[in-house]
Amino acid sequence: MNKILFTLLFIISGIVVTAQSRLTGTIKDEKGQPVEAATIKIKNTSRSTVADAKGQFTLTGLPSLPFTLQISSAGYAPAELPLSQLKDSSITIILLENSQLSDVVITSRRRVESAQEVPIPISVLGGAQVEDAGAFNVNRLKELVPTVQLYSSNPRNTTLNIRGIGSTFGLTNDGIDPGVGFYVDGVYYARPAATTLDFIDIEQIEVLRGPQGTLFGKNTTAGAFNITTKAPKFKPGASFEVSYGNYGFVQAKASVTGGITKKLAGRISFSGTQRNGLIENVSTGKPVNDLNNIGVRGQLLYTPSDKVKITFIGDVTDQKPEGYAQVVAGVVQTQRAGYRQFDSIIADLGYQLPSRNPFDRIVDHNTTWRSGNQLGGLSVNVDAKIGGGTLTSTTAWRYWNWDPSNDRDFTGLPVLTLSQATSKHQQWTQEIRYAGDFSSRLSGVAGIFLIGQDLKTDPFHIEESGAAQWRFSQSSRSDLWRTPGLFEGYGIRTRSRLETFGAAAFGQLDWAITEKLHVLPGIRYNYDRKKVDFDRQTYGGLQTEDPALLALKRAVYTDQAFTAVVDESNISGQLTVSYKVRSDINAFATYSLSYKPVGINLGGLPTANGEVLIELARIKPENVTHYEVGLKTSPARNFIFNIVAHQTDIKDYQTQVQTAEVGVNRGYLANAEKVRVWGIESDANYKINDHLTLYANLAFTEGKYLSFTNAPVPLEETGASTSFKNISKGDLPGISKWAGSIGGEIQSALKKAFNKEGRYFLAIDNYFRTGFSSSPSPSKYLNVPGYALFNGRVGYRSREGISIFLWGRNLLNKNYFEQLLPAAGNAGHYAAVLGDQRTYGVTLRYAIN
Repeated sequence: MNKILFTLLFIISGIVVTAQSRLTGTIKDEKGQPVEAATIKIKNTSRSTVADAKGQFTLTGLPSLPFTLQISSAGYAPAELPLSQLKDSSITIILLENSQLSDVVITSRRRVESAQEVPIPISVLGGAQVEDAGAFNVNRLKELVPTVQLYSSNPRNTTLNIRGIGSTFGLTNDGIDPGVGFYVDGVYYARPAATTLDFIDIEQIEVLRGPQGTLFGKNTTAGAFNITTKAPKFKPGASFEVSYGNYGFVQAKASVTGGITKKLAGRISFSGTQRNGLIENVSTGKPVNDLNNIGVRGQLLYTPSDKVKITFIGDVTDQKPEGYAQVVAGVVQTQRAGYRQFDSIIADLGYQLPSRNPFDRIVDHNTTWRSGNQLGGLSVNVDAKIGGGTLTSTTAWRYWNWDPSNDRDFTGLPVLTLSQATSKHQQWTQEIRYAGDFSSRLSGVAGIFLIGQDLKTDPFHIEESGAAQWRFSQSSRSDLWRTPGLFEGYGIRTRSRLETFGAAAFGQLDWAITEKLHVLPGIRYNYDRKKVDFDRQTYGGLQTEDPALLALKRAVYTDQAFTAVVDESNISGQLTVSYKVRSDINAFATYSLSYKPVGINLGGLPTANGEVLIELARIKPENVTHYEVGLKTSPARNFIFNIVAHQTDIKDYQTQVQTAEVGVNRGYLANAEKVRVWGIESDANYKINDHLTLYANLAFTEGKYLSFTNAPVPLEETGASTSFKNISKGDLPGISKWAGSIGGEIQSALKKAFNKEGRYFLAIDNYFRTGFSSSPSPSKYLNVPGYALFNGRVGYRSREGISIFLWGRNLLNKNYFEQLLPAAGNAGHYAAVLGDQRTYGVTLRYAIN
């Protein structure tokens, strides 16, 4: 074939069509070997099938001629085959190896289709691209998808946002739902800590931008990650990989698959990552912020017939680093009296920071940093072809165990000697949906979703003061503050339990009014019930009956207790109109209404005049109105350029805000009356020829509080006459106005090395973003400067046999912050989550297909 089908070589000797309207054939690779598990789909329908271990397939229920076949398989170029007539012999289709083609096949709309045909802004990354780029978790992935923001001061305190919205910025509150759905093999992961763990055996990652509540089980007000792992195959195969790098980096991965019986196949995958710490603790002489991750994922695929597929999956992941330590990044002059400024406090205590330059990467913390993060679960997925579509049932149970230790004063002083929010979480989910064709012009998806969650302290959350707490909390010149032992060992133990139940019915139609004009309405009914029991008790410190001393202790920590029950339901939905201007231009516009459930504060409540503000225990749900218009185009062969403009208005925006109270050092939830995020984003991918591929992504995003009249003051205004201020028109945190990535890869023709054919390659990429606010209440000090990172890879890559390449990240050794956050109590010093310095290494991979 000529270059029109350069990604696919068809050797056609005919097609068998029986009286039952059946089409049979075989899928092979360039070497004549069968391609197992390739998907063959009739374009613009839900009719599809999967090739067996011999690469053979059968399609039934064929439409009238002409029609087009779409063929796709991991590691190969997707292709289309128009059929206008049928002959009396079999069809053999030969797929060519994929080499970063611009268009890809996705399943986000619960069917197999081209990403360019879908009227949704979506970024798609193949498993090979993710692995080669060293993006072994979401934090690395954000460099490839600039509209994704991830901030993590530890796994529990992780923010995953798309276009700057979705979850609260900074420290996490367990009583709020994330606005970005995170799915792995169809299973919803409720805890944001899942985003910090290593990817295991990834097939493809689809990042959908904008509300997706009519396609996915859990409500998603900002977007969704749809992650697919590599499925079991009946043909035996294996891959092994090991990487070595500076700072003692070692990463090993392995995967083995194959048939167990004629109808049962299995796959087991392993990933482990070790690295020494990148920050030196001078008080212990040991580095901190190391990596210590391990994960195992096992799958069984049972195919009782060609119409039913059942997949059993179990996984366990464990992260046990001495990590996530933050360094003091600066000191702010607050509006408190001179003796309450940070420098005055530490001078009185005879202490000095080990360095005032955060990029010296040294700390002297006297409390161990520990982030024990364990997740795992079991799931059963059943796909059954019924009529013109597929009925899918996904049943899952998951758990999360969290065992942390933090030095929340960020110094070597005994101020906060313990900060440990040990937790246990369990969830179960059930999703049933049907996706397919309802008529020649009407297709869609409809489903129901149930989720139950149980989150509880294990056995309690603890915060405890040390001997230096008195000086940081001192709010008057009274000598009573100096009372020996007043605050030493004084702390709070919090026992809480959050039980939630959610149910939803959702659906979306695709009505082809004409071949070019499609209307896609969607609707969702959502029900949420939350019940919380919160009980926080003080303990320790000097045992006294002196009212004056007790008042000082209560100024630091107070007893708090409340219960709350919430029952809420709502209806939301969307309307999308798409129009195919030409075969290479697809235009679309979307209007949607979405909803995030009510939130409940689980991190403690602030006080006013000594009284706990119980009314803040519950915050209002978010109501989201979203608009977007976009174009997906192919200006030239193998050249894709997409652009979309979007605006999101949120009423009662749920945000996590900081307070000067030590007893609420993780902040608390509040509602901003109204926020707006708008922007324009574009992405381009051009495969110039078989040897050179280029890509570029650029996003402009602006997020503002349209109205937030009662926000806590920023760090530098601590001690002002009022503890709250109007920050309307201020910037939302975590949003860079400009962010983008650009890169490319050049590769050789097929060359033989290590007795296998492969390609030599050189790849370079750059990720950049402008500065952004790192404080929920805009601060002139807590702003992260913009930065750019350069990464590169060079080596030899083969689908079978040995691949080897050298890699480097942050090649220019740029010093940069990922996040800034004030220390507990707002004494004036603030800390930073540092970006990694330059890292480099070598990866050796061996594959048997």
